[in-house]
Amino acid sequence: MLSATPPSEDVRHALEEHADNPSAFLAMNAGTEYFRADGINGMIAYRTSGRCIVQFGGPFAGPADRPALLAAFRAYAAQAHKRVIAVQLQSADADLYGRSGFTVNQIGASYAVRLADFTLRGSKFVKLRNKISRAKRSGLEVAEADPLTADGELTGIDKDWLRGKGRFVKELAFLVGERTGDAAPLRRLFVGRIEGVPVGYISYSPVYGSRPGWLHDLSRRRQEVPPGVMEAINAAALGAMTGEGAGWLHFGFTPFVGLDPEREVPAASPTVGRIVRFLAEHGEKVYPSRTQLAYKEKWDPHVVLPEYIAFDGKPSAMAIWRLMRLANAI
Repeated sequence: MLSATPPSEDVRHALEEHADNPSAFLAMNAGTEYFRADGINGMIAYRTSGRCIVQFGGPFAGPADRPALLAAFRAYAAQAHKRVIAVQLQSADADLYGRSGFTVNQIGASYAVRLADFTLRGSKFVKLRNKISRAKRSGLEVAEADPLTADGELTGIDKDWLRGKGRFVKELAFLVGERTGDAAPLRRLFVGRIEGVPVGYISYSPVYGSRPGWLHDLSRRRQEVPPGVMEAINAAALGAMTGEGAGWLHFGFTPFVGLDPEREVPAASPTVGRIVRFLAEHGEKVYPSRTQLAYKEKWDPHVVLPEYIAFDGKPSAMAIWRLMRLANAI
């Protein structure tokens, strides 16, 4: 058994072959480590935080190999005297982890639009169309940009966006994408400009598996922009992707939303469930879940997928704190 950081091409091939998680491409983020086991075709993406190893997205391997890969990773963590926390697990992962002795709870949900069935026509989209029209009347023009050459002109947007969140707010990490790095050429970037000046952008990452398409990932805008700028950028990207025959546009994972007792698995912890529900009601300062959910629901998603967190052993407040620290949420 071994732990290593393979070339990004190896990681991408593993995701293309095995991933059925709309956010799986985030495993390509800089700073992520990868675990492989001898004789198993697949890998596990993770980061280390203190005495915890935080695994992202479940084992990326074929169905027959997933239990063995998880067992090998668990043994690797135990040998290093660390405990495993797994985040952004899908329903199939939740069942596997529950059967393997983990404590598993729903922690949020992800949302997706089937592009072949999507249209902005109809009464349900009146407000959305009006916001997009207002942004266009302000002179907004949207175009796809090269992620490799657009970095310089977008850095100012990043800084302005973060200042607008408040002096004590840090940019979230690990569970959101990035615009630069080795995987940048595989992403798509749509930029909105007014009088030639960039005012906002959205980065999209590829999605593999049973609902292939694109993930609406990193989005940033300047503080002083007309309403509807981000909606107009996404509408332009959505139109381009639909025209190319893409299957799905995924809006990604939002923690503390879409919680449903019927979606919990037998391995759920009542204590973790109470913590997650408390954060759903009072955690807006930790993570802007309601704002994100409102944006995603504007597009009338066709699918809502529950996502889970799993703890190896009894969950603790310290383990949850480690996860939040790793994500820069606190």
